[in-house]
Order: sequence, then C-alpha cells, then structure tokens
Amino acid sequence: MNKLVIPFLLICTCLVSGCIDDDTPKDVTKEICMSVSSETGVMYPPFYEEGVECMLVMSEDNPGVWEHLGFGEIEGFTYERGHEYYLRVIRTILANPPMDASNRIYSLKDIIEDRLVAEPEVPIEKEIQSEDDIEYQDLCPFEKYAIYEGGYIIDSAGIIYNAEAFSIPPYDYARIYLKNILDDTDPNWVKFQSIPYQATYSYVLSPLTDKIRLIRNGSSGPMFKNIIPEDEFTYITQEMKSGEGLKYTLILANVHKKGLQKLELRIMKR
Repeated sequence: MNKLVIPFLLICTCLVSGCIDDDTPKDVTKEICMSVSSETGVMYPPFYEEGVECMLVMSEDNPGVWEHLGFGEIEGFTYERGHEYYLRVIRTILANPPMDASNRIYSLKDIIEDRLVAEPEVPIEKEIQSEDDIEYQDLCPFEKYAIYEGGYIIDSAGIIYNAEAFSIPPYDYARIYLKNILDDTDPNWVKFQSIPYQATYSYVLSPLTDKIRLIRNGSSGPMFKNIIPEDEFTYITQEMKSGEGLKYTLILANVHKKGLQKLELRIMKR
C-alpha cells in the first residue's frame, strides 16, 4: 500500500507546484520602435524636491503621446541633445518591479534613424519663395494634426485668450498645441507615426508679410512667438480694431522640411 501512496503524493505535489507556477506573474518582453525627441523634458522622481531633466520618448503602441524617460534608461543607448532618434528597443514590463522604480526596462536593439536638428529659427532655402515651392512628403498632405484651441483672441494689453475666452500663458511662454487626430483605422496608421511624418517644422505664411518663415516645433507644437513675431504682435495689440481678425497658415513639415499638411490659425482682436 505504501508503495502506491508515495508515488501518488509525489504526483500531487508536482501538479500543485505546476498550478502555482502557472499563476505566478511573469515579465513581458516585446520588441518595439520608439521615437526620441531632440527636446528634453522634466520629470519628478520620488523623493526629489526639484525636477530632473529627461528624454521625451514616444512608443509605437502609444502614438501621439510623449512620455518622460530618464537619461541612461535605455541600456546601450547614449542620448545627445539636439538629435532626434528612431530606435528599435526591447521593452520588458516587470512583473515584480523594485519598490519606487519603474516597471519597465529598455535595451537598445538598433538605431534606425539619428538626425541632428537645427536651431528653432531656421533659414529657408532661397527657392522657397511661395507655397508652391514647398515639396510634400510621400502620401501627403493628409489629416493627422489639428490645433487644440483652433483660434486665439488678443486684447490691447497683449493678453492672449483661447477660443473659450480663457487666458493662456503670456506671449513669451504661450505655445500652440498640436493634437493627433488621425483615425486609427487608417491603413497607413503605423507609417504615419514614424519620424518622416512627425511635425518637426512649420512653414509660417503670415497675412502681414510675403516672407515665408520656417520655425522649429517643440514636442507638443510651435511657440506662439515663433508664429507671430513681436512686430506683428505689436500690430495686433496696438493697431487692429476690436472684432478684426487675421488668418495665419501653417504648413507642417517633417525633419526633411517636406510638407505634411496645412493648418489655419485664426487671430481675433478683442
């Protein structure tokens, strides 16, 4: 009898152990592509009184969202300021991460693209004399971006309001935020999230001058003062009458300065 009981107990023990192992959380590893912005952000780690400069990254499975990631958090990758990257990385989501630490770790597989980005105000080549001179990227123009606020109102004191009449940060700090409105059922969805389809620059067509300017967008959109320079802002605040409006045109462009799409920015004098 004992000869039968002992093997039976061993089998039961193995089965129970197997069930426990199956229920134990496991790390999840996946190969993904990731964009890294030329701009940096600020993150606030636990127990830090001040913010810490960090990278801004966007993963292919979370398109349109820039996330904070510390320098050195991608094993094998060294970030250089002023460079934009498109990487292939191995991402591991830890089942049991260390206390007060991220549950994700990254290691570099390869660098798909590495480009040095120019200064915010970039001279335009002489041949760009009109909108017709702007070359568009393959598959463009297309509807990927929209301006969050749509339009802005400016009063005589230089205070800027959004379309809902709420004041926004002052002229030197205001930003025109772009949002990704591309339908995720679009057959080119994945391709349109890659670097050649990111709005790195904007060609600015102003109603107050024939000159076309090229400005550098931030990770969330261009600065207000880069679209409307100080002399034009002064004209709006001091010379325009209440109720008058202006229409600026932005032709969003990629890192190669090729057009992506056209947006309108409407300014109204309060």
